[in-house]
Amino acid sequence: MTTSRGRHTVLATPESDAFTSLRRRPTSRQERFALGKSLRQGVPRRALANWSAPTDRPDTVELIRRSHEGRLEGLVPIRVARMVASPYGFLRGTAIVMAHDVAGLPATGITPVVCGDAHLGNFGFYASPEGELVIDLNDFDESHPGAWEWDLRRLVASIWVAGRENAASEEQCAGAVASCVAAYRSEVTFLAGQPLLLRSYNRLDVERMHETASDKTLRAEIIRAARRARSRTSDRALPRFTREHEGRRQIVDQPPLITRVPEPEAEHLAAALDDYLDTLAPHWRRVLGGYTLVDLAHKVVGVGSVGLRAYVALLEGSDPDDVLFLQLKQARRSVLAPFVHGDSAWHAHQGQRVVEYQQALQTVSDPLLGWTTVGERQYYVRQFRNMKGTVPLDAIDATALADYAGIVGHLLAKGHARTSGASMIAGYAGRSDRLDRAMVRFARAYADQTEADHAALVGAVRRGALPATEGAADQVGSAFRP
Repeated sequence: MTTSRGRHTVLATPESDAFTSLRRRPTSRQERFALGKSLRQGVPRRALANWSAPTDRPDTVELIRRSHEGRLEGLVPIRVARMVASPYGFLRGTAIVMAHDVAGLPATGITPVVCGDAHLGNFGFYASPEGELVIDLNDFDESHPGAWEWDLRRLVASIWVAGRENAASEEQCAGAVASCVAAYRSEVTFLAGQPLLLRSYNRLDVERMHETASDKTLRAEIIRAARRARSRTSDRALPRFTREHEGRRQIVDQPPLITRVPEPEAEHLAAALDDYLDTLAPHWRRVLGGYTLVDLAHKVVGVGSVGLRAYVALLEGSDPDDVLFLQLKQARRSVLAPFVHGDSAWHAHQGQRVVEYQQALQTVSDPLLGWTTVGERQYYVRQFRNMKGTVPLDAIDATALADYAGIVGHLLAKGHARTSGASMIAGYAGRSDRLDRAMVRFARAYADQTEADHAALVGAVRRGALPATEGAADQVGSAFRP
């Protein structure tokens, strides 16, 4: 159950069931469903609709400034510029702001593993270990046990902000949010009725997604996005990102986004990659053992991650055309962690946290996911080019947005149901549209808040209170594009 201490929500540990003896009497689905339904007495579904900034709300610009601590100072202006570019860019880069906001709102206390940054752009394509193109949540830097409502709130707010930037009417934005929440309810109810093990196999590949989409515009964009994603592989990236230098393949400098790594730092990173091998399953450890590290470079990625250390490693097999790009990405404490009781005991290594919770939330994950440490900094490691891609939000109309919102609602529910609490969430959410209507009201109000916060950031940049690099957003395309 949930209690409040000021603005901080304190949640009971969600991990306790995992360590309970297998000999205990199992709690039936019906009992869990009834327990979830009973939570409406303390937290009515209509209570989830409300948002108004409290009088003690932390200053948005100050929270952003606080999030810059420990980042590479020279890259902070790029991060700010990408957030200034649009309200959606701002939302993408400010998970810390929304974490503070939602932690003080009503919640049921049902705490699966959550993404922590489940905005609309954090769903996308990638290759399964079998080479099939699947779609799922694809960013887990903030993943953590927490309230399922936090993820759903962030998702519906991002849908409304994205809809406005695509010139959708308020009615159309409301329809897209309702589609998302209805799909979430439907999927979590369906999965709650499935055997626990079977839930772990439920996934959405690109062919099934194409069949699921009813809107012609979305179906066309899925085809185009899937085609682009299938071309994003290490071998195809070779001519774009590398060159021959003194008989050796080298990653090309593109400052400030891609820069050389000084030799002493490169040695530490190489040693860390050796240590990373120990975090892989034995088969994949043997596979990577056949590759040789050729080069390393620092590469700026995303919006929220800009300024954190992120490296690209080029590995070469026995043939010069057999190449692999790995990414090392700095992992810090989740923005949700301060609002969840007892979090420090769960993961001492933040890279391990990201990896384990990614594997918990995704049906299939990159088999090369692992973690390592360089000095005092913790990292997770993954493939850099394994057919990653997204449906471009600025290319779909309002009808397609509603269709896509339903798809990601299903995916979010699938992730939550894989960890814990599915029957209780289903019992609380119910079969009526009351939760949908509550989240529509919240999404609209929080979209207004996001636009006001974005305006405050723009004002801070104009006053010189925060630095922003002119044109930084354009170097990777619009901040609205995931």
